[in-house]
Amino acid sequence: MGDSPDNSGNPPWETEEQDDAPTAAELEAAGQDSMFGGAAKETSASKPEPETIPEPAPAEAPVEMNQPYRVLARKYRPQTFSELIGQEPMVRTLANAIERNRLAHAFLMTGVRGVGKTSTARLIAKALNCVGPDGQGGPTIDPCGQCEPCTAIAEGRHIDVIEMDAASHTGVDDVREIIEAVRYAAVSARYKIYIIDEVHMLSRNAFNALLKTLEEPPAHVKFLFATTEVDKLPVTVLSRTQRFDLRRIPTDLLQSHFGKICGLENVEAEDEALNMIAGAAEGSVRDGLSILDQAIAHADLGGEGQVTAARVQDMLGLADKGAQRRLLGLLFGGDAKGMLAAIDEQYSLGVEPLALMRGIMDLVHRITVAQVSGGEADAPTSEEREALKEWAGRLSPGQLHRLWQMLLKGHDEVRQAPDSLVSAQMALLRVLHAAELPDPGKLAKKLEHLATTGVAAAPADAAAGGSGASAPSANISWSQLVESVQANGNHLAASIMQLQVRVVSLETGALRFSRPSQFKDDIGPQLRDALMGATGERWIVEECSEEGEPSLVEQQEAEQQLAKDALLKHPLVEATFAAFPDAEMVEEDTAHPQGQRNWSKRA
Repeated sequence: MGDSPDNSGNPPWETEEQDDAPTAAELEAAGQDSMFGGAAKETSASKPEPETIPEPAPAEAPVEMNQPYRVLARKYRPQTFSELIGQEPMVRTLANAIERNRLAHAFLMTGVRGVGKTSTARLIAKALNCVGPDGQGGPTIDPCGQCEPCTAIAEGRHIDVIEMDAASHTGVDDVREIIEAVRYAAVSARYKIYIIDEVHMLSRNAFNALLKTLEEPPAHVKFLFATTEVDKLPVTVLSRTQRFDLRRIPTDLLQSHFGKICGLENVEAEDEALNMIAGAAEGSVRDGLSILDQAIAHADLGGEGQVTAARVQDMLGLADKGAQRRLLGLLFGGDAKGMLAAIDEQYSLGVEPLALMRGIMDLVHRITVAQVSGGEADAPTSEEREALKEWAGRLSPGQLHRLWQMLLKGHDEVRQAPDSLVSAQMALLRVLHAAELPDPGKLAKKLEHLATTGVAAAPADAAAGGSGASAPSANISWSQLVESVQANGNHLAASIMQLQVRVVSLETGALRFSRPSQFKDDIGPQLRDALMGATGERWIVEECSEEGEPSLVEQQEAEQQLAKDALLKHPLVEATFAAFPDAEMVEEDTAHPQGQRNWSKRA
């Protein structure tokens, strides 16, 4: 009763409630803001909705940074057929089938690991179930990636696309579940699709249980199989599927693909480093991306942030190309001591002996291909191309094939040996010494020839000796040896023998020679190989400083000079020069046999 109304005429307690009401609303709104991040304010009728997507709140930034890292193989998995590299024939076939509405009820994707078998299966599932952004589209080789089926399949949550790993579901009961489920129509998609990975792991009974359903499935069901071992599938399954063999990805295409990914990841990478990674991937995109992931991490540890060839080589335990070429050159040159030193050097740098053997085998293979094709050798640098080209011209096909067989045997030994370094040393030493042995085929032909004709008698003129030099053996002619080397196809060695070699002594299996002073390079290994290839015998070849017989080219030039001098002394020629003092002798043609020249007079 003591209370009196305020100036507004309201009781005091009513005034307090009116003062408190706005405060409570503000507290409630503040509580909603704290719980829903301002959603209550945005949905309030008093404020219009924003026209643009708001910037994320600062509190969301740490959450985004703490997201788990996705490896490159998952992050860059193809989401459209255009992103699937190296499989253009398969994509073209699928596009034609979709366009003509000639879709098989079962597809089989085969190929080595990491070429895109499972990715292709998911892309086919997208292509068959895509409805387009407007929801009115049909099957297409270019799924939109925006509609509900596309996004759900990409995220692996579509109820009508069932993916099963046959490695962990191998029995009849697992297949029986599929057989029971195919009778029911798809829930929301156009087709109910079963993707079975590593399908070759299913048991025989499971395959038999699936055969009838696989041959006559309902119209709304498609089967997509993927396997790395297609030979383990029963022929009854193969005959019921449309098969696609996914090819290994070429090295150059892999290198280009990895370069684009490095650009997207803001990572600098050397071309040679990417080429090493692509080669180590052996045609597998997934393997290559895993190696690239490791190489990027390796580069970050170094503080440079760049993927370099040296770091990749160190990471993979590879020998650099220059070291491989030097080692092969020492092997061809017969330098056992230098070759062992080169192997030890590479081993101390962390190069695995098995990788070293593979590198040498790769060089021999590329030399052989360059020799057969007659074109430029396949090599990343001009220096390596020149070296391979030189070896391709120097070695015979038989030598390369024998070398490959021995390296292949050595590779297997290194892989199985308890001490791989010792095994690699012994294998390459065996190859080096075997290079000096006669060719088995030529040796057999020579023995057959000797058995039928007997040992040939010595030429009558073979005993003629040269001035100032010991006479060659009576049963060996240097010119005949040169002709044999020429006939054996070693034209370069025959040319060297004609032009440079001055024979000091010549016996069966032994040659001592000197050369004109302008020639400095070592031709001993080349002469040994040429003589062994022509005679089937090992030769001891030694260069000395003693004076030898003139080379065959020097002898030919001397004979020509003698013929010219004799011609000038002919009475008719002397009379002609007397009548025409300004006349001169001119060489017209050099294409006469036996090195003869045709001379004419020009007044």
